[in-house]
Amino acid sequence: MRDRESEATPAGVPARAIQAGDTQDRWSWVEPSVWTERMLTALEAGVKGGKWYSLIDKVSSLRNLRSAFADVKRNRGSAGVDRVTIGMFEAHLEENLQRLSESLKEGNYQPQAVRRVWIPKPGSREKRPLGIPTVRDRVVQAAVRHVLEPIFERDFAAQSYGFRPGRGAKDALRRVAELLKAGYIHVVDADLQSYYDTIPRQPLLEQVREKVADSKVLDLLEAYLGQEVLESAKHWTPERGTPQGAVISPLLSNIYLDPLDHRMAQLGYEMVRYADDCAPRRRGREAVMAA
Repeated sequence: MRDRESEATPAGVPARAIQAGDTQDRWSWVEPSVWTERMLTALEAGVKGGKWYSLIDKVSSLRNLRSAFADVKRNRGSAGVDRVTIGMFEAHLEENLQRLSESLKEGNYQPQAVRRVWIPKPGSREKRPLGIPTVRDRVVQAAVRHVLEPIFERDFAAQSYGFRPGRGAKDALRRVAELLKAGYIHVVDADLQSYYDTIPRQPLLEQVREKVADSKVLDLLEAYLGQEVLESAKHWTPERGTPQGAVISPLLSNIYLDPLDHRMAQLGYEMVRYADDCAPRRRGREAVMAA
């Protein structure tokens, strides 16, 4: 029988079981204009003090912003409150990106309000809110994600499968099947209600500050979390949460729940989490916990 420690890390996709020479393969998905070979080496080895400084120049680089726009274009989506479509933004792409780059470097970039719409919730008659940032804000958020995602992905728990590079719903299902075959028969299926809208901001930002020390990047994240919401004739500024539909929100949501993933593993629970859906399980008749 395996001991609790060996059971804590899923066998399907190891968290950090990286052999020498595998660095380039592991990080093949990162934005190359940001993550040079030297930076990837530092990422693997761990930076001094565990914190990254001077990141805004990487967020604001034109190469990164061009790649970020390509992401936004590929994901399509509607116009935001300024009614500027992806096609309209692209018609003056270099001018728009240059303006964004300069405003980010100078520290005077400010995100616009998020347009809120309601869309059907899969498998339910209910609807869920979807925030639609402007195209310019989606571009900057994608550029921020290019910079921050590898920093946090390095230490994310193996139990998390949602919105992570090289992982998806099928990987989560395969892991569930592995656990069932291994004898885990008691399952708790937990769904955090209105998760994106209820994430407490200051604890989330404190978790980001544990690894990021660039004040301009932190100010950007705080500005996104404090964006005004516009819905029909109503507008307000939420006190909690991160907009569901924003480019940066999935990464922030995983950052906030990562301590839970690690804690559940330490307690001996095999948890398969996909975004805000999780299924903790233990073998035999032992108690099952869920958040």
